[in-house]
Amino acid sequence: MLTDEQVKFYHENGYLGLENVVPLAQIEEARRVVEELVEQSRTVTEHTAVYDLEPEHTAERPLLRRIKSPTNVHPFFDQLMRSDAILDCLEPLIGPNIRFQGDKLNMKTAAIGSPVEWHQDVAFYPHTNDDLLAVGVALDDCTLENGCLLVIPGSHRGPTLDHHQEGYFVGAISPSREDVDLTQAVPVEVRAGGISIHHVAALHGSAPNTSSQPRRLLLYQYAAADAWPLSGTPDYAAFDGMMVRGEPTREFRQLPHAAVRIPSPPPPRVGSIFELQTQLKETVFADRK
Repeated sequence: MLTDEQVKFYHENGYLGLENVVPLAQIEEARRVVEELVEQSRTVTEHTAVYDLEPEHTAERPLLRRIKSPTNVHPFFDQLMRSDAILDCLEPLIGPNIRFQGDKLNMKTAAIGSPVEWHQDVAFYPHTNDDLLAVGVALDDCTLENGCLLVIPGSHRGPTLDHHQEGYFVGAISPSREDVDLTQAVPVEVRAGGISIHHVAALHGSAPNTSSQPRRLLLYQYAAADAWPLSGTPDYAAFDGMMVRGEPTREFRQLPHAAVRIPSPPPPRVGSIFELQTQLKETVFADRK
């Protein structure tokens, strides 16, 4: 469980870094599973429902940007997502009734790993309130050199910024247009087995991996049960089936006077956030697209 000081820090700054949350034996098992999946990707030549490939990916040298929805790929990741070690850290932040919302495993291969440009998760999936967050489970030490999470402290208390370009949703902001001071960014460095937590509206990104060490980050998204997607909930049974702690509700909670920007359609070239962001004309990090 979190201390009162950690809870206060999260609400003031929109993020947390916590050490020694997931036992190293589980981290080693996660690495083993990931290595198996990377090995299996040798037969893949383009993005699939499981794999998002680095531009340099080949059968001889398999390189991944992302493993999509790892909880659907291997039971280990589903079990870890439901573990008390993680959920106990979330209950003081978003309450006792918690819904799982989605997942991915972002891979940053040593000296190659692609950047993620500055964005807010809420721009991708607006809800009736903002009690949503993402947990990053560090499978490797996450450092500034290998592309750890970067966050603008307090940005979650501001508006949802425009993630569009020329009428299309491109999954990133224009820092100059939005007048964002990126010098205020702080790195969230944690060792393997630690976790990062960031608020759904926190402005964040990550630089390329320029080090000799990998940076594999398993990302789980969670929401308070009374935060409902503005896109609608066509299947209540499936929606309730995403609960991982507490009870579901048929009553959603709405933020007062919340201004919400609904994403417009993406450009014709669609895919993961990496593909969306290839459309950007104003990039911050080294261009490897």
